[in-house]
Amino acid sequence: MAEKTVRVQQIGSPIRREASQRETLIGLKLNKLHRIAELPDTPSVRGMIAKVHHLVRVLDGAA
Repeated sequence: MAEKTVRVQQIGSPIRREASQRETLIGLKLNKLHRIAELPDTPSVRGMIAKVHHLVRVLDGAA
């Protein structure tokens, strides 16, 4: 069975955000607007997405 993945796109700027939110975006492999990253669908990745939900959009699946 193939490992599930989730695609996320950065839609918000990390400017004037807390450092932890900027670091979370870097952890999600996002560092510029409109970049798309494909990541494994794990609870830790879902938690990171939830932390910066206002800065990213989930392209596949429901968050």
